Amino acid sequence: MTTAFARSAVVRRTTVLMLVTDIGFILYWLVVASKILPANIMFNGYDDSAVAAWNWSFLPLDLCASIVGLTAVRSLRSRRANALPLLIVSLTLTSAAGGMALAFWTVRGDFEFAWWIPNAFLLLFPLPLLTRSRQMPCAN
Repeated sequence: MTTAFARSAVVRRTTVLMLVTDIGFILYWLVVASKILPANIMFNGYDDSAVAAWNWSFLPLDLCASIVGLTAVRSLRSRRANALPLLIVSLTLTSAAGGMALAFWTVRGDFEFAWWIPNAFLLLFPLPLLTRSRQMPCAN
């Protein structure tokens, strides 16, 4: 892994956001699984079994994004050649999760900003690194 790549501003910003997001995904699923928050502060339709099933369908995607993302950050810090491919996979999964959620809420006609803002973040924060990834070297 090249030092210039690892030290680039877009990589530094993105990896900080990845850490926050990946830990946030894990915490979100712990909160959902433990049911510690009341349904009225969760997303619209939280008590609807079809909407709940839709939400749970994101568990494998979110956890895969988190595991790959945390591994990518560790690889990046160790300057391993696999860091960029792992970053790309994690960021693509994260962006897809955000985009899928926004598409679902759009189809339902539900524009609750408390759920749109975090999902728009998931969709958009990966894009600066993903759009530059072809220009970045993977190894020395």
